[in-house]
Amino acid sequence: MVTVRLSRVKCKSESVASRAPLYHRRVTGPLPDEALDALVLVLDEIRLGRSRSRNELVERTGLGRAIVAQRVGELLERGLVVEGDPGPSTGGRPPRRLTFRADAGHLLVADLGATSVDVALTTLDGQILGHRDEPAEIEAGPEAGLGRVEELFDQLLATTHAVPGRLWGIGIAVPGPVEFATGRPTSPPIMPGWDGYPIRERFTARHAAWVWVDNDVNVLALGEGRSGVAAGHEDVVVVKIGTGIGAGIITGGRLHRGAQGSAGDVGHIQVTDDPGVVCRCGNIGCLEALAGGAALGRAGEEAARAGRSARLQTALDQRGRVTAEDVARAASAGDPTAVAMLQGAGRRVGSMLASVVNFFNPSLIVIGGGVANSPDQLLASIRETVYRRSLPLATRDLLIQRSSLGGLAGVIGAASMVVDELFSRDAIGQWIDAGEPAGSRGAPAIAFSDRPVEEAEPG
Repeated sequence: MVTVRLSRVKCKSESVASRAPLYHRRVTGPLPDEALDALVLVLDEIRLGRSRSRNELVERTGLGRAIVAQRVGELLERGLVVEGDPGPSTGGRPPRRLTFRADAGHLLVADLGATSVDVALTTLDGQILGHRDEPAEIEAGPEAGLGRVEELFDQLLATTHAVPGRLWGIGIAVPGPVEFATGRPTSPPIMPGWDGYPIRERFTARHAAWVWVDNDVNVLALGEGRSGVAAGHEDVVVVKIGTGIGAGIITGGRLHRGAQGSAGDVGHIQVTDDPGVVCRCGNIGCLEALAGGAALGRAGEEAARAGRSARLQTALDQRGRVTAEDVARAASAGDPTAVAMLQGAGRRVGSMLASVVNFFNPSLIVIGGGVANSPDQLLASIRETVYRRSLPLATRDLLIQRSSLGGLAGVIGAASMVVDELFSRDAIGQWIDAGEPAGSRGAPAIAFSDRPVEEAEPG
């Protein structure tokens, strides 16, 4: 039996509210598999901005008009879509514009880095309504790190104006390998005390919400694929150069996590057999141990103590240590020692990427992370090495660009991760009967989806 009840629709946007019906019918009850497949397809078209009317849905999905009409009706009745004013007519009845109700609920997302934490409150389409960021040390352990995230989430909920709806999901990014199916870090080299920690269970218990956890580079790749320079590209490598080095891989428009979620851990590719180069993972000669942010800081401090750089010496005198940021600032000021360090790091990263280009043949490489925001010497050195060492056919149309999302890249990507998972077929099939994930109470029974990374059309 299908139960129908009337409920008041409250839309944040006055313009949308003025065009939406005052009441909608909220349908409860499970959908058959075929109907669910079509519902997800239609909803994706609308929420990603690719189809704005029933006619466009028929053209883009290949579904029959009757099926499209039924699925749109169900989305309207369930409050996931609203119908606006008629658009321009091409003959016959003018089509009505269909819009995803991004203000039906909200998300909480956090990006934990090695030395910082960013949190945000967003709408269901990833629009940031509130944001906090501050220094943090991942080495302090999960209780300190996640405890602070919980405090910042509480602050956002208390201070963000007009938080829309209920909490639909939470996304957490951490700087280490994560088994995506369980949401638990696995032997993370720069995260002592985090191995196997139940991040998902902690936030599910506190917020009674659905929670997804991934490594920070996969999250960055999702954000770039949805809202950044990678939008529209099918095969992309997103490299994050921060304290460590990692890569997110998009192939055929889909994020590739690998069998256990550790794909793209390029920072631990061996680039030298020098036994003196010991990585924090315990192996010898890893790329990260020579070109990551921590390695640049150590090299900068050695140069300062040896008297090879007056600017780095000043940083050492002022703070008692040298960081990668100090090296970047010194390079910006023209310090030859710092410039040489960035160029050397760029050559090492570029050499690794040349192998990736020859193997994978991406159309775009995106360089992000704190160290990647350093002066142009690093990016120029990466480009020169990749183009010189890769096969001509593989680099004929290859672009190598900086991340376009800046300091918000992590939280934008985390929001992309949550919405992709929330509206995957497996997840939506579990909560659609309740009307919203907040009503279904708890973590999803299935946590992994291999959905395309697709961008919304502008406007």
